[in-house]
Amino acid sequence: MALIRKINSKAKAEINTGFGNNATDYGGRFITKSGNANIEKKGIRFFEGISWYHSMLALPVWKFILVILIFYILVNFLFGCLYYFIGVEHLAGVIMGSELEKFGEAFFFSTQTFTTVGYGRISPTGFITSALAASEAFMGLLSFALATGLFYGRFSKPRAYLRFSYNALIAPFKEGTALMIRVAPYKNTALTEAEAKLTLGMLVEENGKMVNRFFSLDLEYEKANALTLNWTIVHPITESSPLYNFTESDFASQSGEIIVFLKAFDDMFSNTVVTRSSYSFKEIVVGAKFVPMYKRSADGNSTILELDKLNSFVPADISQQMTTANTAQS
Repeated sequence: MALIRKINSKAKAEINTGFGNNATDYGGRFITKSGNANIEKKGIRFFEGISWYHSMLALPVWKFILVILIFYILVNFLFGCLYYFIGVEHLAGVIMGSELEKFGEAFFFSTQTFTTVGYGRISPTGFITSALAASEAFMGLLSFALATGLFYGRFSKPRAYLRFSYNALIAPFKEGTALMIRVAPYKNTALTEAEAKLTLGMLVEENGKMVNRFFSLDLEYEKANALTLNWTIVHPITESSPLYNFTESDFASQSGEIIVFLKAFDDMFSNTVVTRSSYSFKEIVVGAKFVPMYKRSADGNSTILELDKLNSFVPADISQQMTTANTAQS
């Protein structure tokens, strides 16, 4: 992160953040835009550093289905090859033809055995072929049990179906300015008791040494009783804020990161769900305000939440507020 030599002396730094303080050994963002820690773990064998269960639950749907499909095809291809090399004459009911047709018969017998369908036209003869078919059937039972568990885990896993605005804004707020971030639920879930926390991560100079420092940002409202519409998380930039007296050029030339933590209670799962995101200084728009994203329906009987406007904003003149802040500091 780039050099920031001075910071508001009234801002109090946090200690127990979970991030390292040694700035020279830390690279890039603290939290990715999707909310994951920006950490690469090395010094351990590949398979020891992977939780396959967590990885399969975290995969996008299309990748998850693709992995299951590839596994299914590869396993049956392997067993098909084994049946073929043992000899398809040990599979009673096989229709003899070209070598490719023989392999096709062995492959589809494998799929019937693996899935325990067993149509009955083809059956193994001889000890080796029967033992191989029994082993494949056992493997099929275990594989489908694992796949069923993964499907259930993906569907039953509580998630915070919330989306953050891509940009954070420095917007007019009362007599001054405020840092604003917008979040909204995008699925038909009912979230209550929402609580947000903002942390500012910056590189500062202390005793001639560059260190990472983290500052908790006070919010206008830290909690919301329910997340039925959008929620604009507001940090008033007062004299006690570490962002006090920051100009547009400061945000453009210096590096910093706003880390967002949000948790809420999902009454469908009777569980607390958590989500995270972050905003680099380059993702902060100075002098703008969010466009309202909900309105009354045409018949007046409901409220429409327009999720495509989550990141919509318009320019806002904050020069007077910035001038007032600079004058007050002088």
